[in-house]
Amino acid sequence: MAQLTTNKTIENAAIAWVMDLERQAGREPQDTRYRGAPADIESPPRLIEIKAVGKDSGRSDGFLWLETRQVDEARGNPNFYLYVVENVRQGDASKFRLIVFGGDQLQRLLAKAKEKHYYEVPIPVAEYDLARTNAESASVEERLAARVGLED
Repeated sequence: MAQLTTNKTIENAAIAWVMDLERQAGREPQDTRYRGAPADIESPPRLIEIKAVGKDSGRSDGFLWLETRQVDEARGNPNFYLYVVENVRQGDASKFRLIVFGGDQLQRLLAKAKEKHYYEVPIPVAEYDLARTNAESASVEERLAARVGLED
């Protein structure tokens, strides 16, 4: 089995695997990632947010990131579930591992959630490459002067 190398392929593999598990459980899952839904899968009566992890997470960070609308939905919807799919990167679905958070356990975790705000700054490949090339050929001061049009 080929190793999965991108976040997108890891996510897609986890989603497909969970949808198969949901079908096996007698539910009819729908992929809702691109429909503006608050979670990745609607599998009535469940609403499922998937967190795909390349390796065994082993509680490494001790937290998961959820969007505000996901937390709001989870707090108000007893059928909201958080599925963590581990060991996805290696590519063999028979070795994926599912950890499910729902019901009272999920509510206990959400009660301790800390809201944070941050900005995602896009860095297109061309800008990254320019900065990398400049870093290899000039000092920080020279790069800054070149970017803002200053001269010594």
